[in-house]
Amino acid sequence: MPTDLGHPHRPASPITIDDSTYSRYRNCHDCLRGIASGKKDKNFRRYASAVERALSLFDTALQEWADYISFLGRLSKALQSKPPGVNEVPNSGLVAKRLSQCLSPMLPSGVHQKALEVYGIVFAILGKDGLTKELPLYLPGLSPLLSFASLSVKPALLSLFESSIINLDLSTLQPALKAIVLALLPGLEEEGSEEFDRTHALLDKLKNAVGKSDTRVIDQAGVTNQRYFWQSLFLATITSTSRRQGALAYLERNLPRLGETPSRVPEYTSLNGSEINSGKIQLPFEVEAVVSPEPGLLIRCIAAGLQDQQLLIQRGFLDLLVTHLPLNSVVLKRQIVAEDLELLVSAAASVVARREMSLNRRLWVWFLGQAATTDTEGSEPNSPESVGIRTANKAHRDSPTRYFEQHGLSPLISILLKMFNNSSSTPTVKARPFRICLSLMDRWEIGGLVIPRIFRSAIESMHQYGKDAPSQDSFSEVLRSASVFFDGVQSRVIWKELLSILFEAFDLQAINRGDREFEQVQRQVDLVWFTITKFDIREEEMLSIHLPNALILLLISIRNLSGTGIQLKNMEMPGLLQSAYKVSNFLLDLIPQRAFIKSEAQGEHSAAIDDSQYNAAEEKDTLTYIQDIYKELDQNDSSKVYQFRNLNLGSRLVPIATDLVQKSLQNAERPAFLEAQLSLLTKLVKKTQNSQPLNVAAVLSGLAQAVKTNGERLGDDASFPQIYGLSIALELVNDVTSPRDWCSNRDVREIITEMVVCLWAYISPERPRHSVEAVRCLWRMQHISPDNQLVESAIASLMLQGPDQGDESITIDGARRFATLWTHSISTSSTVPEPRIGPTRTDSQTDRRIDKSRCDPDILRRPLLLLLENLKNSKSQLFMFTSVWLQSLPNLLAILKLLTRLLHDSPYLVHLRWEASHSSTTKAPVKNELNGAEESVYFVETIHNILMLRSPQVHASLKDPISISTSMNEGMNMTGTSGPSMRAPEDPPPTLTIQAYLVQVCMMIFQQYISDDYGLNQGIQLLSSASSSLLQIMLPDLEPAFSGIVDLEALLIKTLCWAVEHAEIGLQPPLMDCLGLIFRKRLLAAEPSATGNGRSGSKEYRRNVSQISLPTERSDKDQPLTTPASPDPAVLGCLILGLSSPKSRSILEQWVGFLGNCLPLYTGSTFHVMLPLVGCVCRSIEAVFQAVQETFEKPSMEVSSECEPVRTLNTLFKALEQVLAKGHDQITNDEAKSSSIKSPEPVQGFFGSMVSALSAEAQAARSATANNHLTVLLCFKDTVKVSLKLWSWGDEKRDILSHDATTSSSFNYTSVRLRNRSRRVLESLFAAEPLECLETLVDAWQSASSKSTSIMNLLHTLEAARPKNSMPAIFNAIYSRTNPQVLDPARKSSLTSELSDVQLAAFLVAYTKSMDDDALDEVWYDCLTFSRDVLGNPLPHRQTLPLLLEFIAILGEKIDNTNFAMFTIKPLAFPPDLPAIPEGEHQPREDLQSASPRNADISNDVVAIVASTLPKMSKLLIETDRIATAAATISAQILLPTFHWKTFPHNVTFHTLEIVQCMSRIAEASKTWRKDVAEAFNDPKFFATTSPSLIERSWMSILRQWVLLDKERFLEILSRLPAPTAAGIMFGVGASSARLEADRKAQLNLRRIALLVLSTDDDSFVANINGIQEKIAELLSATASSSPSSVTRAETYMVLRALILKNEPVHLASLWPIINTELYEALSSIAQIASRETYNITCILQAAKLLDTLLIVAPDDFQLREWLYITDTIDAVYRPLNWRPVALVDELAETLDNEASILPSANAPFADEKRGVRKPLLRWDLTKGVARENLMDHVLRPFLRQLSINAFESTYRMETADRKACCEELLRDLFDDKTLV
Repeated sequence: MPTDLGHPHRPASPITIDDSTYSRYRNCHDCLRGIASGKKDKNFRRYASAVERALSLFDTALQEWADYISFLGRLSKALQSKPPGVNEVPNSGLVAKRLSQCLSPMLPSGVHQKALEVYGIVFAILGKDGLTKELPLYLPGLSPLLSFASLSVKPALLSLFESSIINLDLSTLQPALKAIVLALLPGLEEEGSEEFDRTHALLDKLKNAVGKSDTRVIDQAGVTNQRYFWQSLFLATITSTSRRQGALAYLERNLPRLGETPSRVPEYTSLNGSEINSGKIQLPFEVEAVVSPEPGLLIRCIAAGLQDQQLLIQRGFLDLLVTHLPLNSVVLKRQIVAEDLELLVSAAASVVARREMSLNRRLWVWFLGQAATTDTEGSEPNSPESVGIRTANKAHRDSPTRYFEQHGLSPLISILLKMFNNSSSTPTVKARPFRICLSLMDRWEIGGLVIPRIFRSAIESMHQYGKDAPSQDSFSEVLRSASVFFDGVQSRVIWKELLSILFEAFDLQAINRGDREFEQVQRQVDLVWFTITKFDIREEEMLSIHLPNALILLLISIRNLSGTGIQLKNMEMPGLLQSAYKVSNFLLDLIPQRAFIKSEAQGEHSAAIDDSQYNAAEEKDTLTYIQDIYKELDQNDSSKVYQFRNLNLGSRLVPIATDLVQKSLQNAERPAFLEAQLSLLTKLVKKTQNSQPLNVAAVLSGLAQAVKTNGERLGDDASFPQIYGLSIALELVNDVTSPRDWCSNRDVREIITEMVVCLWAYISPERPRHSVEAVRCLWRMQHISPDNQLVESAIASLMLQGPDQGDESITIDGARRFATLWTHSISTSSTVPEPRIGPTRTDSQTDRRIDKSRCDPDILRRPLLLLLENLKNSKSQLFMFTSVWLQSLPNLLAILKLLTRLLHDSPYLVHLRWEASHSSTTKAPVKNELNGAEESVYFVETIHNILMLRSPQVHASLKDPISISTSMNEGMNMTGTSGPSMRAPEDPPPTLTIQAYLVQVCMMIFQQYISDDYGLNQGIQLLSSASSSLLQIMLPDLEPAFSGIVDLEALLIKTLCWAVEHAEIGLQPPLMDCLGLIFRKRLLAAEPSATGNGRSGSKEYRRNVSQISLPTERSDKDQPLTTPASPDPAVLGCLILGLSSPKSRSILEQWVGFLGNCLPLYTGSTFHVMLPLVGCVCRSIEAVFQAVQETFEKPSMEVSSECEPVRTLNTLFKALEQVLAKGHDQITNDEAKSSSIKSPEPVQGFFGSMVSALSAEAQAARSATANNHLTVLLCFKDTVKVSLKLWSWGDEKRDILSHDATTSSSFNYTSVRLRNRSRRVLESLFAAEPLECLETLVDAWQSASSKSTSIMNLLHTLEAARPKNSMPAIFNAIYSRTNPQVLDPARKSSLTSELSDVQLAAFLVAYTKSMDDDALDEVWYDCLTFSRDVLGNPLPHRQTLPLLLEFIAILGEKIDNTNFAMFTIKPLAFPPDLPAIPEGEHQPREDLQSASPRNADISNDVVAIVASTLPKMSKLLIETDRIATAAATISAQILLPTFHWKTFPHNVTFHTLEIVQCMSRIAEASKTWRKDVAEAFNDPKFFATTSPSLIERSWMSILRQWVLLDKERFLEILSRLPAPTAAGIMFGVGASSARLEADRKAQLNLRRIALLVLSTDDDSFVANINGIQEKIAELLSATASSSPSSVTRAETYMVLRALILKNEPVHLASLWPIINTELYEALSSIAQIASRETYNITCILQAAKLLDTLLIVAPDDFQLREWLYITDTIDAVYRPLNWRPVALVDELAETLDNEASILPSANAPFADEKRGVRKPLLRWDLTKGVARENLMDHVLRPFLRQLSINAFESTYRMETADRKACCEELLRDLFDDKTLV
């Protein structure tokens, strides 16, 4: 409504109702309530009796339409028999009701004509005075007729209005004016109809009748009472959609033109509000009548028409706007408030969303004025180019544009901004303003003014919605509309706003003042980033003009900010700069190269710039110049925006970028921007075609300084990102520098050398955080190095550096770093992807070259040879490291090939090949080749030292082929001749293995040695000796020769312990070797002297002990081994000390080998040493793993270990495998021996045999074996737990550590290696003990929810844990706890894990869900047998039955997804004697209440599990009879006990009703569930349900399905409603209780009917409305003493509310007379104490709620009767002078206020608020806590007082009805059992 600002003095209504009118309506109210006038004469009584007899026929004889005519004839005859002088109709209320029922639309027109004749007789009897008093009785019946009357009926009806109703007094017509207008408007819907002119004239007559009076009452403004008619017409148009067409026709012909200039005003522009309000300016008479007292109704009337769904109505109201209410109207400018104008403009602008050209043309005319009419017709949408031309020609100064700018621009922008700022998350709401703006751009006069002002808000709205969108699909839907809008906006408009945002974000002055907060600045930069990435900015004008301007702005702003120490609030400056660099790089990638080239001609839109302008531009500040250019776009002059297109952008951008790079290099604290800066510089130099040469020397100088600065902090993890960025920066500088300049620059070599030094510090095995990244950076340096040997020499120098080392020896640290470099360069080059920091480079040539160089081992030749030198000194620490490293290398082939090639190219071998290739007469010189022999000796010894390692990789590498050339093969013929080979020259060169080639080389050397005179040469002797050693090691292994055993065991063990304690690494391996020889001799002495097949070699022994052996059957013929003597007890302590000492990690491989030699000695006491050894190794694994975790999660400079952690963990796992293998083999042998005792024959079955009672001797023999077995299992469990930690680490930390690009690759590499190693261990463990390992994982799964996914993934990864192995293990674990007697002892669990059967069943369900469907064929028969066993004996499984039921349902779902079921599956059979589920089974067990949090979530609720499994039942129980049986079982065991329990309905849960819903979708269970629902629904306690969500979500959907499948149920409930009777209950014993019982039954049945109506779809019971109407009519005749009594009226009103909410008004036409009469009587009883017996307070409250519902829904038929209850005209707000209430509600409110002792409260409980939707005022929460005796004062009286004004305010706000809220309130009333008798 308008505020007081627009109307300082609210005028009164134009008509004053006097007391006589009020008295007449009071008499009419008495008639409606059945109060007779009390005529006593005989003639009148005879007359009244005749009328009463005629009325009685309506209840008995009406069956067909002819009966209605007969009834009306009898009534007409009775009325015509009135005595002379009588002007009254007896029983007028009932007469009006029956006549209204005879005008039902379901009756034929003949009945309507006859009823109108009776109406005429009644009106003739009453006369004008009588009709004035009784108009409320008869007008409601006549009002709806014109909307459905036939052509023959309409003339009679209009005649009745003309002769009787229109001629009534003004005071009589005023309250009913809106109803009369609504009754006549249907006659104007068809313009060419016969009744159109007559109806139009009738409305004019009504307007004139209302507009004049005997005294011509004039108010203060001098306006007549016609305005009352106009206000009523506007209200009718707003509220009634069906009458809007007629209202439009009347407005088009009668609405005065509101755009004309008022009187005494020469020009429109001189008007102002003060002149109009002061009376100096007087509006025309007709205009003042339309806009007063409330001009907002006119606006809302037109807005409602513009928002109509019918196209013709929208078009008509747009025409009305154009012709009668233009934008320059004085009404719109001076008479209404701004909000009303925005409402009108919003409604008008919304029509463009329909994309209808006829609507758009009318809208353009209204926006632009009548002067644009000719331009609009035949015009097409303008392109941006044409808009630019018109703008350049100053077409925006024309009259239409000026007209729109003055009158419509401001409100249109305001409503668009409100739409963009709407907080709704609905995609259609967010996309609506974009679509409107897109249509507005069809007219350049409108779009050219609107779009620049709302564009920024549009993109801000889209940006915010990207964060708040409920889903990605919603965001994509809105983004599509926004993108279409963005594409239609001119480029200059877009970039004017974007550059303005950038100016604000990088405003240096504002930042200096501290006025900017980080959130604000970051939001602006993010907005620009969002715009350029989400929308298309690749238009030519953008690419060539606007993007370069934005890039200049960004780079200058970055330069200005980089030199300051400014900080934003809550953030440092680097954060802002990082965002700016990101935007700059993106823009530069889009700008084409042609944009940087100065052009002579720039197109037809550009302006030529001479040198003077250019110089001025150069002298002026660039930022200010750009800002001024775009500011001039406000004047629509875009010529200057093209000026920068003629400037040399490269001359501006390249120096700025160069300056940024130099500053960044000088500032060591800001190297993070270096990559972005150099990327910008590189791209600029390329795109500007070197127009501005780069100062490479200055950049390299800065790089050198930055590298030097970072070199001072070597090894610091925090400085590696800077080193990484510098490497990329150096590579980028190389890209923009010519090769000649690059190679000639001296600084390049120094920088690369310093970079190698810096990177070398991060290639560390102890700190693998940056190892992979550092290696890649190193190869970048190799790629850009001007000298191929520069990086190689630098690495060699670094390896030789050390405080105590000479020039020819490397350090241990250098060796470790080189090993890491070799591993990441050769081994992982093709497996680990390279992350990039910053924008992705489009040219991948560099990366390809890096990969190629990385795989070439020649580059690392010199450092590799330096490392291999250490193999000569076997007592040095470097030898131990090098040997261990070589043995662990998976790519030893590369080293062997390199050494073989070097050997092949040695001078001596070249000489030998030369001699073999020439004739024997030619003599080669001797000196050179003799000198080259020493080099050959070196390579032969090096290869020998490598082969001495005897690792499997060495032997595998020797068998790999090597391609040899002709020159290489010459002279190597091993046929026995000394000459060259006889192979033909054209034959391809042979391919030999490395081993074969080396053998040939050795043999050739031997041949040369014995055939020539070189044997005396020392070098050749050394070469021969080395060759013999090499040949010897390559020959097949001979049996080892054992020397005599010296009893030095005790001394060696003591010495070894001392070496461990004092960290003597070099002393430990020889000691262990000595001990190993002693132990081996002892084992050889214990072996039998002869064996059938010989003995295994040492290699076979070592291979076997490294794996966990599975139990195997042994032959009885196997000879037992002699148990060796027990070793010294100190050996165990020494082993534990060596394996656990962190200082011995570098030789851990030797310790593991020593452990393998010691384990065979413990054959008789293996189980005594297992627990200490396994515990020691597990603790060591956890300690090393903790160090690995801290390396990545808590970076620090402290080195926690002296060796590579991953290799250490692999070695420890190897030791663990050896111990477990020894123990498992021993326990397997012991159990095989103990099982030789005779046992009963096994019984066939799935779970094994039933084991009988064992004898006492057998039990005693097996007790020791069982204890030993338990020891082995405990060791297995510890190993499984440790392995699980390593496996799950990668999953747990990947999301956290993968975001750091400098560590992600190293983390992935490390975690994958640990994961693979732990997987191999777990594979062996599961293959040996699947049950115990699985229980260990289940224990971890239920105790740590964070690892549950990893555990499931692990089980599905392990080959030994496939479902065919895991599923039987789970079954065995469950049976071990429920019924262990049925299991074979070998299948029983040791119960070392504290798991219950419920936890195992829950894991079974989770594991089955995660299992692949295709794996079901492996476990189907096992699962089927297990299920049958459980069903056969369910008692032991009573606690797990619900979960097992869910397990079976999952099986059914999975088997339905495969083809396996088509051939193998039979339906499961449920035994008929399946025991019932115990009561209270759904309650959690006591042992679960104290379980872990994981167990607390295990669902053990039978009802919940059945509800979840029931939808899958049909997939298991294929046959219909089985499904029906299962449904009957569920009904008998779950549903019926629940519905029959004494706590019903409070014991009903969502899961219970979910079962019913699932059964309703199963055809075989149809009969079962309907019977159960019927019993529950008919239970008297059903309506005691207290959960609204349970009712709405479950019960209503169930009842909907129930009544749709069995429609007879509704008729059955309807038939239970008896007619009220009075006989037999007035006297006698039990009369009162019988009446109460009848009342209660009727109340329950009425509530059931109302609930069924609410539960079904709309109009579902249209066919039953007549039956419902009959029952309602019968019950409404009940009295306080009838049975059922009038107490049931409250429930009857509930049924009426349900019918109104769920049915279209057209189907309720016959009900309106009943509703009107009953509602009026019920509300009238408030003022009559005598009626309180029939209408108690509950009935009155429900009647008030019925009225509230009717006012919210506002059916068309009720709007015709609305005036009887509330004041539905402007009198509700603008009260006339001496106004007295006429409507019933206002009258009651005044009466109650006068009678009440309590004054009305200022804070009423029904205080309205602007909500947009209309909700009920009488809410359940306002009445639930109020006592019955206080309802009248605290609830009803405030409700009645505010009802009229609330209804008017809701109409004024154009609120929509909230039907859902009304249904919720009705449900609350239905389920309020306190109101039942």
